[in-house]
Formats: sequence, structure tokens, C-alpha cells
Amino acid sequence: MTNKLVEIVKTQANLFGNREIYYHKDTVANQWKSTSWTDFQCDVENASLAFEILGLKTQECLAVFSQNMPEILITDFAAFRNRAISVPIYATSSKSEVEYIVNDANAHILCVGSQEHYNIAREVAKSNSVVKQIITYSPDIITDTDDMTTISWQNVLTLGKAASPSCRAEVEKRETEADKSDIACLIYTSGTTGEPKGVMLTHSNFDTAIDIHKRQLIFNPETDKSLCFLPLSHIFERAWTYFCLSTGIRVYINQNPKLIQDSIKEVRPTIMCSVPRFWEKVYTAVQENFASMGFMQKALVKQAIKIGKIRNLKYARVGKKAPVWIEAQYRFFDKNVFAKVRHAIGVDFGNFFPTAGAPLSRNITEFLHSMGINIMIGYGLSETTATVTCFPKKGFELGTVGKSLPEIDFKIGPNNEILVKGDTVMKGYYNKPKETAEAFTPDGWFRTGDAGLISENGSLILTERIKDLFKTSNGKYIAPQALESRLGEDKYIEQVAVIGDQRKYVTAIIIPAFEALKEYASKHKIQYRSIEELVKNSEILKMIESRINELQKNFAAFEQIKRFTLLPKEFSMETGELTNTLKIRRSIINKLYSREIEAMYA
Repeated sequence: MTNKLVEIVKTQANLFGNREIYYHKDTVANQWKSTSWTDFQCDVENASLAFEILGLKTQECLAVFSQNMPEILITDFAAFRNRAISVPIYATSSKSEVEYIVNDANAHILCVGSQEHYNIAREVAKSNSVVKQIITYSPDIITDTDDMTTISWQNVLTLGKAASPSCRAEVEKRETEADKSDIACLIYTSGTTGEPKGVMLTHSNFDTAIDIHKRQLIFNPETDKSLCFLPLSHIFERAWTYFCLSTGIRVYINQNPKLIQDSIKEVRPTIMCSVPRFWEKVYTAVQENFASMGFMQKALVKQAIKIGKIRNLKYARVGKKAPVWIEAQYRFFDKNVFAKVRHAIGVDFGNFFPTAGAPLSRNITEFLHSMGINIMIGYGLSETTATVTCFPKKGFELGTVGKSLPEIDFKIGPNNEILVKGDTVMKGYYNKPKETAEAFTPDGWFRTGDAGLISENGSLILTERIKDLFKTSNGKYIAPQALESRLGEDKYIEQVAVIGDQRKYVTAIIIPAFEALKEYASKHKIQYRSIEELVKNSEILKMIESRINELQKNFAAFEQIKRFTLLPKEFSMETGELTNTLKIRRSIINKLYSREIEAMYA
């Protein structure tokens, strides 16, 4: 079976025919509806013909500004047939971000998923001459009365269906001439520092990534099903979904991130890509449930976790059979404790759950594995077509992000920077030769910007984002993400930004988990008239301080948070505090909360 992106649809449609390729939620009927490989192929062919009629040229960019929708996948593969470049834009992007990307990519066609996206697209189209055609995915989008150029998705397919023989010949010619060095996608970085850069990923990058994952992972196309939860504009979800399509794993497309808890319980995926924050929330919810139990139940759960840890981490992790008495206890606890927890989460049929994007604490990883939830920690970037390292099938090492995949090499360079080389590494940054040159060493290694170490068994230990490292006025280096990840385990803490560059000591701006905080206040009869008043309450501050001190007790004294400020509202993308991938923009937070920060050093 070929891996080439332009051939996947034809190959798989011939192989699977009327078997399902993906499901999406019909919100009106409130049920998951399937699409077959045959129908998918038909839609891809019609869309590709329509794109040629609309003027899409080879290696020209086509932008997609939408929440997760099946139409995104049709658009991608229709673009590939034309040797064109797909440019995903995060659904949460602002007008200025959308405008920057379409201008930089020179994308004349812009596909949109919702009314809000259409409204922004129209503003962008009016303010510049780049966008010449808007395509609306949702039939519910109401277009402006003076809009004479926008076309609906249904009309796109109709246009392609009626394509002339010369148009069909041209698209078939493009498809035949498709080259592995063609750019397949431009993935724009989230821009935690500076403006976003368009990462040029070629067909060869994706072909290689798919091939090595086939060799690395244990999966079954007949039984595995993947829940598409992260945005398809995120390289992690995009590369993974392409992998699923190339192997025949069915994909369930979650369109509304806010409904993910419902989707998981309805779909019960065997595989789902996610970022650590998802599992941190699962962990705190399970811990909270355990805390509400009676004495006997707590004792049972404590013993269950102990046995689960021995069986799954001491023995199963390295491919060994546990002693009979351990195995017998584990089977009992698995049936009476762990299975119920997994069912409540919605992962009772789990195969493995790839997790990357930020550190997940060792404590949470151990806990989840003890309960039989196979978290597969990995590390990668947009510039490396996602995965560089991940937990191996056997012998994964806790506290690491796994070992390199086949055909991918990494090493530790100056300043402990992780350097990567392999066929999944990007072609460069679009329209940015200077930044491209700076991203590589003279001998061709990609500079990740992340710091790390290599363990004795060859696994990668991710220590920090180099740009995030800061030094206190006492000359001590602080890795803020390690602290932020540790505090993220707490059920009363939602977001953390650690502060301390050139300061005497470390402080933190903390966004509490407001619902949990309200419950605590109610339980302890703490009176308050507003959230602003609640986060300043002395009893609340004392409680949070004690929890912080407990969480950070294994950190060196100079690394520990000495003072903190609770804020009454969450960090958001709209205010610039978060990127579209939910990473904090430290420089923006330092600027917006300078008064609160200075008060902690007064």
C-alpha cells in the first residue's frame, strides 16, 4: 500500500469501498453519521476539479479557517490532487492573524467553517486584495447581500461534477506529476515570540512520518478508532489523521472542543491524540472522586493503585509477566476499580493515547498507567512533521519523552539544545530564508529551541523551552515549565505563569479552577460577593499556598515559588495571553500584569 498523500484516497477507496472512513456528529439528529471511502473519493475528485476551475494553480496556497469538519479533509486531498498547498488556520485566530497568514501565503482561496469565520474572512477580503474567493463549509452561514464571490461547499462539489473534459485532464495531469518534494502543507507556528512562520512540510515529510509510525506502533484498522479532538490545524492531529487514513483506522471528527467529554463517552475511542492538559484534568477529576469516598473505599483504591503500579510499571512495562499473586490481585482491582474509572472517562477500550505538546508530570503518567490507561508520551514539533520521539512498545522510561523513531536522529548540542535530523524535518520557513538558515546548524541539524538530556538507555529527557529559561538576579537558572506542569496537577489550579527573570526570587500568576474554588468556599462557609473578592480571600490564599508548597517541595529552594497572585479571569487567546495552541505568551503576561508582578516584589 502506497503512502503517497496524493494516492491515499484512490488506493484506500479501491481497498475499502463502502467501508467507513470517518464519522461526524449530526447535531440536528444528535447522532454520529458515517462517510464511506467511495463517497469520500467522489467528493475529493469533485472538489479538486472545482478548485482548478476557481483558478488554483500548482504549488499555490489554499487556506482553511475552520473548526474541525469533514470538509477540511476533502479540501486537503483535493488540493493535493492539484499539487497545491493546504494552509490550515486555527479556528480561534483573530482577524489580524488570519490576514497575516493569507497575505504571507498569498492564498487567493479561503475556506471557512462557521458564521464567525465567514465574517472575519469578509473583513480580510475587503481590507486587502489577496483573498479573491471565499468558500463556506456550513450551509447555515448567511452571506452578505453585497457578496457576489462567495460560493457554498455544496456548489463547489456541483461545479466540480460538471467539469469539462479539459479540466479533468488538467487535474489528472497534475496528480500524475505530483512530486515528493512538493510542499503539501504550510503549518504556521503559534508565535510565542515574534511573528508566526509558515513551516513548509513536503509530501516526502508526511510519507516518511506515516511509514515510520506504521513500523513503530501496534494498531488494528478493524478495531481501532481515533477521536479527532485536537484542531486539524495542529500538526499533531493533522499528521495523525493522515496516518489513520493511510492505514484504514476509522476517524471520529469532534467538531466542538467544548463537547469533548460527551464525545469521548459516545465514541469510546481506542486512540486519541491529546495535550497533557487534558490528562491533567482527568487526573484531578479522578482524584477528587477518590477523595469523596469513605474510609474503606479509599483503602481499597490505595491498594489497587499500588498493585496496578507494580503490575503495569514494574513488569508489563518491560514485557515481563507479573508473579501469580500480583496478577490475581490486579485482575480483581482491574475489574472492580480500574475498569469503572476507564468507563467513566470513556477510554475503556483504549489501545494507546499519544500525548505531546508540553510536559506531563511523571506522577500523572504513573497514575494513569497504573489504572491501565496506556499514555504514550512523545515529543515533536511542526518543523519535524510532529513525532521525533515517543514511548517504545516495551521498556519506556518514566520521566522521559521516549526514544527516537526509525530514521530520525537527535542529539544534544550547545546549551543542551535538542538537535534533529531526518526525512521528516521541514523544507524551511515560507518566504523566510534568513529564519530558515538560522534554524539549522552548518552541518544540517535542525535546532528545536528545546533543551534536553539523554538518559542512560537512550531516551530523551525534555527539560525546557530554551527561550522560556530565565535567570534570577542571584544567577540561578529557572525552568518555568517544570513548575507550571507540577502545579497543573492540582484541582484548584487551572493556569500558571511562573515569573522571575532577573528578580530576587520566583513568583507566579495563577488562574484558579473557579468551580472547584466555589465548591471549597461553600464547603468551608467562606462568604464572597464576586470572583474578584473570592480570589483575594485570606483563607483561599492560605489554602492555595499550602497546596503550592506541597507540590513544589521536591524542587530546589531557589526554584520554588515564594509569592503568587490569583487572578479572577482566565488567560485567553483574545487578549494575546495564550497562543492558538494554548501556550502562554510570557512576555504579554509580564506586560499586562506588571502591576500585580511588581507588587509581589515590593
